[in-house]
Amino acid sequence: MVHEQLKDISNFFNLSVVPYISTQPLSNPIPTVAMELTPQQLKAHDGADPSKPIYVAIRGRIYDVTSGKSFYGPGGSYCVFAGKDASRALAKMSKEESDVVPNLEGLTEKEIGVLDDWEKKFQAKYPIVGTVTSD
Repeated sequence: MVHEQLKDISNFFNLSVVPYISTQPLSNPIPTVAMELTPQQLKAHDGADPSKPIYVAIRGRIYDVTSGKSFYGPGGSYCVFAGKDASRALAKMSKEESDVVPNLEGLTEKEIGVLDDWEKKFQAKYPIVGTVTSD
């Protein structure tokens, strides 16, 4: 069906169109079955157990940051974010443990903009594997 539509379009514009199917994986594929983790379950993915992936959540979306374990794993410069929703800390550009929470209340427009930028970076670099639910 799609191939026929492409042929119709190519004939209309007098173009030669060959269907292209990429063999490359998507840079940030959407999981077929999105998992839901409570904050407590998310903590188990802080990098302490090398057999488990390392997760960081932003605005309730969980990213698999295992490929960046030198940053997010134990001893890494951003290890404080691992296994948690780091939304507030990222918005405030803070590595203070007290800021590593999902609460965005009271943030300035500038801080929300910073969080937006972080979220875009994560979306471009790490797969989304699920969402954080309430306890």
